[in-house]
Amino acid sequence: MIVKIINSILILFAAYMGTKQGWAMFAGKSDMLELFGKWNIGKQGVMVLGFFTLLSVVLMLIPKTFLWGNFLMAAGILLIICFHLLDKDFKGVMIEVPFFLLSLVIIYLQHPLARIA
Repeated sequence: MIVKIINSILILFAAYMGTKQGWAMFAGKSDMLELFGKWNIGKQGVMVLGFFTLLSVVLMLIPKTFLWGNFLMAAGILLIICFHLLDKDFKGVMIEVPFFLLSLVIIYLQHPLARIA
C-alpha cells in the first residue's frame, strides 16, 4: 500500500514536470527555442517534441497506456541526454539523468491502479 502511495506521488511529480516542460516546448518559449536551437532544431521541431511530451503525460496517467507513456517520456529525456553528450555538456546530462531514472523507477513500480482497472 505504501509503495502505491509513493509511486502515485512519483507519477504526479513526473506528470507535473512533463506538463511544465512539454507546454514550454509546445508554446515555443524562448528558453526552449534557445536550448534546442543549439542542436539545430527549429520552432516547429520543438513544438512537435512538446506535443509528444504532453502526449506521454496523458498516456502515463491512464493505466492501460501507462507503459507507452513512460517509454515515450523516457525516450524524450534520453534524446535530450544524447544531445547534451554530443555537446560534451555534462552538467546538462546530470540535470536530465534523475528524470530519466524517475521514468525507469515508475515503470518498475507499475501504475498504482493497474490491478483495479
